[in-house]
Amino acid sequence: MQGRNGILQLVLLLGLELGLEGALPPPCDSQIYCTGELLRRVQMAKLYQDDKHFVDMPLSMSPDQVLKDFNELLSSNEGYVSREQLKSFVTEHFKDPGQEMDTWIPQDWRDSPKFLQNIVDPKLRAWAEDLHKLWKKLGRKMKAEVGSQPDRYSLIYAAQPFIVPGGRFIEFYYCYGHIPNGGRVYYLQRSQPPLLTLMMGRYLERTNDIDFVRDNIGTLHQELEFWRHNRSVNISHKGANYTLNRYHVPYGGPRPESYSKDEELAALLPEEDARESLWAELKAGAESGWDFSSRWFIGSNYLLDIKTSQVIPVDLNAFLCQAEGLLASFYSILGNMPMAKIYQDAQAQRKVAMQALLWNETLGSWFDFNLESSQQNHGFYPTNLSPLWAGCFSDPAIAIKNIKYLEDNKILTYKHGIPTSLQISGQQWDFPNAWAPLQDLVVQGLAESNSTRAQDMAFQLAQNWIWTNFAVYQKNKAMYEKYDINIDSGEPGGGGEYEVQEGFGWTNGVALKFLNRYGDRLTSGSGSMMFSTSCLLLALLLLGLLC
Repeated sequence: MQGRNGILQLVLLLGLELGLEGALPPPCDSQIYCTGELLRRVQMAKLYQDDKHFVDMPLSMSPDQVLKDFNELLSSNEGYVSREQLKSFVTEHFKDPGQEMDTWIPQDWRDSPKFLQNIVDPKLRAWAEDLHKLWKKLGRKMKAEVGSQPDRYSLIYAAQPFIVPGGRFIEFYYCYGHIPNGGRVYYLQRSQPPLLTLMMGRYLERTNDIDFVRDNIGTLHQELEFWRHNRSVNISHKGANYTLNRYHVPYGGPRPESYSKDEELAALLPEEDARESLWAELKAGAESGWDFSSRWFIGSNYLLDIKTSQVIPVDLNAFLCQAEGLLASFYSILGNMPMAKIYQDAQAQRKVAMQALLWNETLGSWFDFNLESSQQNHGFYPTNLSPLWAGCFSDPAIAIKNIKYLEDNKILTYKHGIPTSLQISGQQWDFPNAWAPLQDLVVQGLAESNSTRAQDMAFQLAQNWIWTNFAVYQKNKAMYEKYDINIDSGEPGGGGEYEVQEGFGWTNGVALKFLNRYGDRLTSGSGSMMFSTSCLLLALLLLGLLC
């Protein structure tokens, strides 16, 4: 697999050196999962409701045999293949997704973890027990044949078991010089946001396992080097030069897991170069995790105008800022002071750049920066507060300024959760959806600040989210990846490219985190027990006089 990745990088470099515009390489060299006529025919025939279904299907035989049989099918029909013939071909040559894995229960899973006893409300405690049991349903271990015959799978082999998110997301997230968008060959050229070092920081806090840090410090350094070499951009602004990071995936063709949608969208553009550019921007949007959102649209509220690579995101740079600080600390603990100094300097430079380009003193928040216009995007997104969460600021009054920003945007009036944005675009990372990681980002940032007002607001926001999750679970006995907070009681979310998914890893995790943190205060009820928005605002105002 490393050789395959190296070939693709060589092709990209050659294309850039020769000035081959539009000659972007495919996301991997598989003629089945990443590019080629078979992929195009099957996805454009829409054999499955979700394009991801096909590219997650294991092969029943070698890829050479599959391609040989497909070419014979094409030849025998002078290039014409009916939908029924395609369906029959896929049935004969592929297996259903998921058959390459067995279920797995984590060895450290226990029936009654201690934190459950801290949850006072009996209904919430029973619900937390149900959520805890879901980890057993989400555990997976790959079968040995994935490792012995890797060319028959889009899944990248990993010997260790793992937790999947749920629903259509049945792969793992694993380090490969960076953390790919998912553990599939067609995801290899897209990263996840750089959170590996932050994970190590949380692990070290709980275990003090310095030996594990020592054994893996090179991997953490490698991930940040990936972002430094492949995703950084130099910015000249008001007479000064800065370096920050962006999402950027210079690889061509439609996303294999959303092939037909990308093809149909690109068909609206007249030129091949414009279509290739669109596909690269869609991949960058997927790399961000926000696929898709008005955050990435420049000039309109429409997906065709996506320009993810022209946006400097607040959250990405906050993640890297915290990661640089952690790596400086890790290297210092291990006695490698030269490397500690490198990361101390990198973080200091990033803080200066974030203050100059992303912070807005008048509005009291950070904002994404548009490279084309050299202007901030002043739209509301919870990620605007990510530097508060990451601790990447120096102003001791920053939490109070962020509270005012939330109040000015009337975010406290949404009683079922913090909206992902205030824009209605039809995309899943916009209004009226709310996502668990964004609730956690804002709640933790406020809760760990030095402001009593912020800490009280954090609790109320956590309570709102728990009410929503709990109410929907009572109705549907399921947890979802996102929620529609514009409905009176909250409902599973919608919009975007696929149906809302059940499971769901990060929703379960954030709910359990809030229950662990605030279990002695949270309630399952509403009505008379609900702290109304007007009361919350009044309380915050009164507290402001005391803080």
